[in-house]
Amino acid sequence: MIKKGVFTILFFALFSTSFSVFAQTEPEDIAMATDEYQDSFYESLKQKGIENYDKAIVSLEKCIKLKPNDAVAYFELGKNYLSLKQYQNAQDAFEKATQLDPKNKWFWLGIYDVSYETKNYPLAIEIIQKIIVFDEEYKDDLISLYMITNQYDKALTAINEMNDKFGKSAEREIYKTQILSQGKYQNAEIDNLLEQIKKNPKEESNYVNLIFLYSKNNENEKSLEVAKQLAKELPNSEWGQVSSFKGYLDANQADKAIKSMNMILASSKIDSKIKHRTLNEFLIYVNKNPQYSADLEKAISYFDNDKDVDVAKEIGKFYHSKGQFENAIKYYEKDLKSHSDTDLETNMLLLEAYSQVKQYEPMTKRAMMLIEVYPSQPQFYYYAGLGSNQLKQFKNAKTVLEMGLDYVVDDVKLESNFNIQLGEAYNGLGDAKKKEEYFLKANEVLKKKK
Repeated sequence: MIKKGVFTILFFALFSTSFSVFAQTEPEDIAMATDEYQDSFYESLKQKGIENYDKAIVSLEKCIKLKPNDAVAYFELGKNYLSLKQYQNAQDAFEKATQLDPKNKWFWLGIYDVSYETKNYPLAIEIIQKIIVFDEEYKDDLISLYMITNQYDKALTAINEMNDKFGKSAEREIYKTQILSQGKYQNAEIDNLLEQIKKNPKEESNYVNLIFLYSKNNENEKSLEVAKQLAKELPNSEWGQVSSFKGYLDANQADKAIKSMNMILASSKIDSKIKHRTLNEFLIYVNKNPQYSADLEKAISYFDNDKDVDVAKEIGKFYHSKGQFENAIKYYEKDLKSHSDTDLETNMLLLEAYSQVKQYEPMTKRAMMLIEVYPSQPQFYYYAGLGSNQLKQFKNAKTVLEMGLDYVVDDVKLESNFNIQLGEAYNGLGDAKKKEEYFLKANEVLKKKK
């Protein structure tokens, strides 16, 4: 006895298209009318076994002359025509078998095999719907057919029906992900998940999928409400901590909030978007409660390998916007150390923060290093010149500022600042005439702007 197969189609741009249909179970009850019929039938089986399909067909045609209403003979005839890729003859034979015995699913599967081989998907859908009456598991084949014919609404409905009756499968979940990437199907899935939660409130995956959909649509309040419900039904759920964390923060229960946060950030189940939102909420909290800065440092370490967001940089920018430049510097330096030391944006922000808190020595050192990496970026020459002046390294200031000024294009403010710093450099070198000359140039540049 050979197992029935399942027609499988992985229908995505990310995957290659593949199909598989296994041989079908042979009907067991073969009635033999006469010795002649019996001899011809067994001869057909023998010839088929050695792949002499033409000879097998001749023997089966003898059988049909002897027993014109024998469905099994037509079924065998169809299989031999199918092996020869004579699809129309195969389909005619299988159809005759179904007419004679419409309640035998294997005869219908013969037509299904033909429709599959010929990519006649409308017929395949029609036939598989008949087969489902005999065996509901064939609905997986129907789902695959709906996917390949872009009938995603029908596929989604069938997926949910199969999941509800037989449990989830990896293949169906892949299909569902593909479907839900198209926003127009998400509302139907949300309704389905709400219904599933009502029916089975202890099934975590339904809550998680619903949280994900709401989060994806930036419906954060709804996402939080689902997380609260999950936490109530399944207190030990990692996803339930999303709700608990927010509640603890609002109640100013910092220790409990931190415990929940660490569970969220360490979880392999919770998606990155929610983790980032959790960290951002804690960052805002720490800004008002700096005694928890060490816990923030620990939280950031969970994102060291995050390829999507430079978390340390984003925290640096947060503190930068608040005018807390010392904190900003700490996180910019952390980001440069753990990622790329020459990241353009981070270095620009860091140099500005250095200048705000008058950390001229590290500012000058970094700016000089960056000039070698980005020789046409005038800002690095400016910060190197500014720092050198403040450190009374006037000769170095003059050199880098004169070099950098050539790269300033359509930036009036920067050009004016270059001239001011050149004036300061010449002043430090004792050249009063050049000092005045560059100060005048700075004013002229600003007047042109007006």
